[in-house]
Amino acid sequence: MSLNWKEIDRILEESQLEGAHIQKIRQPDARQLVLDIYRPGGREKLLISLVQGKTRLHFTTSPIENRIKLQRFAQFLRSRLNGGKIISCSQPGGERIIRLSVSSGGKVTLLWIRLWNNNPNVIATEEDGTILDALLRRPKQNEVSGGSYLPQLQDGAGRQGFELRELPGEGAYWQKIEQLYQTETESEEIDKYRRQGAAISERRIERLHERIVELEQKLAECEEAEILKQKGDLILSFAWSIEPKAVSLTVENWYDENRETVIELDPALSAQENSERYYKKYKKARASIEHLSEELANCRRNLREEEEQALWIRETEDSGELKRWIESRKPDRQVRQEAKTIPGLQFRSGSFTLLVGRTAKENDELLRRHVRGNDSWLHTRDCPGGYVFIRCLPGKSIPLETLLDAGNLAIHFSKAKNAGDADLYCTQVKYLRRAKDAPLGTVLPTQEKNLHVKVETERLNRLLGRE
Repeated sequence: MSLNWKEIDRILEESQLEGAHIQKIRQPDARQLVLDIYRPGGREKLLISLVQGKTRLHFTTSPIENRIKLQRFAQFLRSRLNGGKIISCSQPGGERIIRLSVSSGGKVTLLWIRLWNNNPNVIATEEDGTILDALLRRPKQNEVSGGSYLPQLQDGAGRQGFELRELPGEGAYWQKIEQLYQTETESEEIDKYRRQGAAISERRIERLHERIVELEQKLAECEEAEILKQKGDLILSFAWSIEPKAVSLTVENWYDENRETVIELDPALSAQENSERYYKKYKKARASIEHLSEELANCRRNLREEEEQALWIRETEDSGELKRWIESRKPDRQVRQEAKTIPGLQFRSGSFTLLVGRTAKENDELLRRHVRGNDSWLHTRDCPGGYVFIRCLPGKSIPLETLLDAGNLAIHFSKAKNAGDADLYCTQVKYLRRAKDAPLGTVLPTQEKNLHVKVETERLNRLLGRE
């Protein structure tokens, strides 16, 4: 709830603003101003809040983050009031309107601070009431530059039925007020960040569930690869019975207790070519099983981590940690790519995301569409293998543990996986150049560093989700 007139009077009495100097003016957001005040005894920060339900004025000791660029009204106040002296400070008429008279550069400016819950404002005027500017411009109320502002005061009629709230804590009344609103603000911030974090986590969990179902279906299809080989064998065995341009072949399948089996044929191909077509599908399916199994395990591991994060989001009381988690999990590019399926595997290392390509196609796709210039790239030196990318986070350097995680993955998904150690290239994506007329996924790195990494079984087991 907002301050009543008695609470405002008490805070003004404690503040002793008359004779103080205004050193700096800031506007943290659209409805708050902060005046840096110097008075005998030291410097103070005077907070003016026009937030609905929290309209108030008091000193504050809490750090206040600037959420927006310097706005028009704050720029005007700086030009008009910086270095000025507060001549008088009052709350006339019990209307929750504070009148500050400030002298600066030989001019006197009146600063009217209206702390009404439903219609607050801060208005700067000349001594005759001509409006110079207002924090919230309201043309219908004539609260714009050039208008006239003369507050309607009720000579004490508005002072009925209000008392000072009994507040917990020690110190001056403004300190108790600050603690009250700070507690409310922290609680609201935690609720806000919980909602944002839960929305991010729910979307990621939903996408992981969908991907797991998709991979399980593909894996089930691939696990029927043996049937493809059997069909190829049967076509060769019964090639003598296949008529030209036949679309199917019906045979007794000795692999299935001589049950009758219908095999689809391409009428444009010979028996030998139809058989080869099934053998190629068989080989492709067998090769896919390993990749699909790895990706399925990766998705299940990521799902467990997301469910743990969702539980943490519901239980944590640290708004700062929640905010940092949201910023690390939802950079701009991930918002734009939410609907896209990122190839290869994804791992988490602290607050960093690692992307791993296992084939030339996945490497090239990641490099072209899913990483940026400041992301880091690792690859085994002089040895074929997958690319590992570390997505950068603004203002954060890559810690050693994340670098070791990425290095171990780069070795694991390369021909050097059984060597125990390997040398790696490490550079940023912007220093990679595609080699002309070279095989898909081939790049030439520059400004690279050499890393010698030893394989750590425990680290790999943790990353790969092995028992």
